Amino acid sequence: MKLAITGKGGVGKTTLTALIAQAYADAGRQVLAVDADPSPCLAGALGFPDELRAKLSPIAEMDALIEERTGAKPGTVGGFFTINPRVDDIPERFSVDHRGVKLLEMGSVELGGSGCICPEAAMLKTLFTHLLFRKDDILLLDMYAGVEHLGRATVDFVDAMLVVVEPTRRSLGTAAQIKKLANDIKLDRLYLVGNKVRNEDEARFLEAETPGMPVLGYLPADMKVQEADRLGIPVYDHVPALKEAAAKIVEKLQRADGKEYPQGAAPRTM
Repeated sequence: MKLAITGKGGVGKTTLTALIAQAYADAGRQVLAVDADPSPCLAGALGFPDELRAKLSPIAEMDALIEERTGAKPGTVGGFFTINPRVDDIPERFSVDHRGVKLLEMGSVELGGSGCICPEAAMLKTLFTHLLFRKDDILLLDMYAGVEHLGRATVDFVDAMLVVVEPTRRSLGTAAQIKKLANDIKLDRLYLVGNKVRNEDEARFLEAETPGMPVLGYLPADMKVQEADRLGIPVYDHVPALKEAAAKIVEKLQRADGKEYPQGAAPRTM
């Protein structure tokens, strides 16, 4: 099961990724979460302790590794370099594990066919493709904001895309753009997830105005999300309502994937 999480900037993609990553891990699944945002913050949302976060480094910033694998110095454009460098060892070497979730940070170089022609982009594009063909039980891609990555067809092999929206028309407008571009690359398994939903009226608004995507679930608005961030603890632990909502989303994804949980491994709810 390979899932990309995307949406307008600030809607809560990282919060959702952290919640469902931990829900899957608690259900006994093997989870690899990939932070593909230029400003990685998934480690914080997952509650990785400082000593583990210190071991994380975005692949795009590993100049020595990029030069070793591509044969060219990062920052150079043009010239000769390996466009499909070896990357198979990177997920295990540079990911860190906490509470059953492996985390890998990609960095901020553009990915995909029409991005920059440079060693960093070649490295990340090859790594991205490798991740999509690995046999991880659960692969979660926390994408950067907007729709550009879809235009470069970097997620055309994911099983499904979760589009996070707030109950606003602007957020739904971005979701409609994402749907169009996803359909252009033949990705038609898309789900909407409402975040910061305060009441039934806002839930009904999303149901009525969804741009042709089924609503997978809702994350309720809760000021404890900000409190969890200030305290440096995972929202999954700090906000029971969000943990319960994440478990329901994972259950629906499991049914959509046609697989059942191992006996006794259903997601835990409060």
